[in-house]
Amino acid sequence: MVRARPPWAGRNFLLLSAATVVAGLGSNGALIATSFAVLGAGGSATDVGLVSAARMIPLVFFLLIGGAIADRLPRHRVMVAANSVNCVAQGLFALLVLAGEPRLWQMALLAAVGGTGQAFFAPAAEGMLLASVSGEDSGRAFAVFRVGVNGATIGGAALGGALVAAVGPGWVLAIDSASFAVAGALRAFLDVSGVPARAPSGGVLHDLRDGWREVAGRPWLWGIVVQFSIVNAVIIAVQSVYGPLVAEEHLGGAGPWGLALAAFGAGTAGGALLMTRYKPRRILLAGTLSVFPLALPSAALAVPLPTAGLAAVLFGSGVSIEVFAVTWMLALHQEIPEEKFSRVSSYDWLGSLAMVPVATALAGPAQDLVGRPAALWGCTALVVLLTAAVLCVPDVRRLTRRTAVVADGDGDAADDRGGARITPR
Repeated sequence: MVRARPPWAGRNFLLLSAATVVAGLGSNGALIATSFAVLGAGGSATDVGLVSAARMIPLVFFLLIGGAIADRLPRHRVMVAANSVNCVAQGLFALLVLAGEPRLWQMALLAAVGGTGQAFFAPAAEGMLLASVSGEDSGRAFAVFRVGVNGATIGGAALGGALVAAVGPGWVLAIDSASFAVAGALRAFLDVSGVPARAPSGGVLHDLRDGWREVAGRPWLWGIVVQFSIVNAVIIAVQSVYGPLVAEEHLGGAGPWGLALAAFGAGTAGGALLMTRYKPRRILLAGTLSVFPLALPSAALAVPLPTAGLAAVLFGSGVSIEVFAVTWMLALHQEIPEEKFSRVSSYDWLGSLAMVPVATALAGPAQDLVGRPAALWGCTALVVLLTAAVLCVPDVRRLTRRTAVVADGDGDAADDRGGARITPR
């Protein structure tokens, strides 16, 4: 007997999920391949950082424009165009590496092109995903989507590492280029006939200002964006700078640290699976409380805990970040008008990424100034204090999950995605 598809698993959702998994497998392998391509061409660790920065700078710079464009044009066309740009950029990168002796400026330039494509893709993709889901089980849909994202992250990194060792980074970059082509082809079949027509606007700058008013007018929204601009930067600095140093000096090197990061990946997968069942009523309260455990990895490294303890802490933080991610997507889906999804998403992405280069650059000087344990305890304190501050925002504590349909003042059925519905104190 064939079971009917759940209502939230519509055609667009399934296409988006499949395309995300395909592209994620390629992209996560390419992250490893890019580093080894730079090193294989005679580059240093500094050169690896320069190529990474070359991708990050245009990504941050063009995000807001990408969000405005995605709310003006059909989002699936923006996604396909961005995938095409990334396909070409990674294909050229692969050819340079396979041909031998690529120049640093060439790799940095192609990384910058890829970052530009991602800046236009990310807001369009999030807006399209939010628009593809409806009904009471939207939280489950987002959780299932996150299962695919995390599975592709874990599988792509593992497969990419193995393939780099077996056939070299050039072929892994070529596979990434092909994955963008496949993902773009899948996204070309998205059905946007049910998306409301966009009303004429005053231009991109007008749309950017309108998106900013949407963010600034909701304290829960800008409060959490500000919180994560620092929390996300702290987490990445701890994992990319302090974690390897502690592992090298106290845990036995890269092997134990890789085990701990694998536990974090397993935790994210477990957290996404948990959210397919867990339906908190006060969605932002549950999501914000789940941020507190993200302070534990830096504390565990400050002690430092042995490998088993550190792996357990990172597993728990992986679960926690997925609880937040799904409740956050649900809040945006529920509270933001459909025609502004991508603009709001672009401000969210900008907040999440803008401080990362600053935090990673300051991690070393902070360690030199106050010592590594003090710097790590400082990271722990920042996460705790910022999260506690966000809990002081009333809407964060009171925003509730909607039912499918609510009655309006005339007794007629009203759409469940109107203004905020706050429970009494």
